[in-house]
Amino acid sequence: MINKIQPSVHQLHFKEFGSTVYLIQIDNQNILIDTSSKENQQELLNDLKQLNLNPDDINIIIITHKHWDHNRNNNLFENAKVFDFKNIDNLPLKQFKIFKVPGHSKDSLAFLYNGILFSGDTLFHNGIGRTDLPESEPEKMEESLNKLKSLDYKILCPGHI
Repeated sequence: MINKIQPSVHQLHFKEFGSTVYLIQIDNQNILIDTSSKENQQELLNDLKQLNLNPDDINIIIITHKHWDHNRNNNLFENAKVFDFKNIDNLPLKQFKIFKVPGHSKDSLAFLYNGILFSGDTLFHNGIGRTDLPESEPEKMEESLNKLKSLDYKILCPGHI
């Protein structure tokens, strides 16, 4: 299912469990935030087709964290440069403000773009991300949430809806 958040921002969410995917179109580039789980592969491709895009049209993928439900379709986008915790400082999109927000996972990231906070699994509309997983850092979640709470944004786009 596709929801338009802003003229250049779409939310893609699916029937099977997996992350929500966001498509952002700026500067003649097609950017995906997360690629969801394998179970959502065909739905993801169908949604992109509805938006007149094919996998080769995706230029950049930004991964909010490396859990399987957020990154298992990266391989579909052979032309895309993938950015995650390890190389996010090299992201060429100056319109994005990047925040390292450990807690749900050690490598959790959030992004602020055009009044929209893409929070991954750190912050949801009705709660926060789990911190009981082996790769979680529960002692850092409060600091990360305070960081996000201090931001000025109008729309929250979490990793799951």
